[in-house]
Amino acid sequence: MQTPNIVIIGGGFSGLLIAHLLQKQGFTPKILEARSRLGGRIHTLRSNDEPPLEMGATWLGKKHHHLLDLLDDLGIDIYQQYMGDKGYYEPMSVSPPQLVDLPPNEEPSYRIAGGTDNLIQRLESFIDQEKIHLRQTVQTIRKTDAKLEIETESNLFKADVAISTLPPKLLVDSIDFSPSLPEKLTNIASKTHTWMAESIKVALTFEEPFWRSPDSSGTIFSNVGPVSEMYDHSTENQYALKGFMNNAYHAVSREERKQLVIEQLRRFYGGKIDSLQSYRELVWQKEPFSYSNYEQPIIPHQHNGHEIFQKAFLDQRLLIAGSETATEFPGYMDGVVESARRTVRQFRKLIPDHV
Repeated sequence: MQTPNIVIIGGGFSGLLIAHLLQKQGFTPKILEARSRLGGRIHTLRSNDEPPLEMGATWLGKKHHHLLDLLDDLGIDIYQQYMGDKGYYEPMSVSPPQLVDLPPNEEPSYRIAGGTDNLIQRLESFIDQEKIHLRQTVQTIRKTDAKLEIETESNLFKADVAISTLPPKLLVDSIDFSPSLPEKLTNIASKTHTWMAESIKVALTFEEPFWRSPDSSGTIFSNVGPVSEMYDHSTENQYALKGFMNNAYHAVSREERKQLVIEQLRRFYGGKIDSLQSYRELVWQKEPFSYSNYEQPIIPHQHNGHEIFQKAFLDQRLLIAGSETATEFPGYMDGVVESARRTVRQFRKLIPDHV
């Protein structure tokens, strides 16, 4: 039996996991990634003098059994997010922040030991590096009599089957298809929420964790902003705070965002905040290989897991995968794993048509 030629579009968590699962079954897919790095929306900033800083996917829960099973298979540990017994609550701008007792958390959040990108590094280690093609932005996909022709800015790839792991909206907005994809698919995909698309993540590193004193906390919930939530993001001997900034600030400069965050944190920590060592941020709305502007308002997780994403297109040669397509926990890392496993099963059913 002839081995089908498989091209995976996107080298994030979804693309790497699908490639790994297919390799375990004897296939040798190629991965096309537009960025100069792998990982997609998993993006851990690393520096010798800072803790790993998660600018992308960070947390999981014990209910995320698909992801937990994968981590167990890969030998990667998890640990509970440190919250402390107290947290700051800022209800309104006319009232000072309050240090309150945190209620018991029956569903604590967990993080991946050593950094979320441990997942990416482990999966990449299983894949033949010659099969990974970085800086390959797919522009056109054409169906010929026997193949799909996938054209990037610099190369032409031919495939029996292509698997897209791009967010559905980005897929239909950024790639020209010939023949066109069904109108129903493009309509739903264009109105599908992209996980983390509007997030602004900020991290601040310090030499000492001053917020861990009995009369303070690294946990912040604010109705005032610009940071709405913040958490202790430290390792054993390197210290940081990380939070979510209101996405309305995507249009101002990096320096303006930094100053706004510092001014807010002074309300909690006073002059201690001036011991800041570094400020890091990622505005996902400015990431062209993750985000595509919505033409109308979209609610969180809108159309995530829609049944149309479970179908094959272009004469059964194009499959659509990724967190937004998952039938369980879409828009989370757990959804990535569910979607990847489903897509591989779907591919196996299509094999007789493409050999």
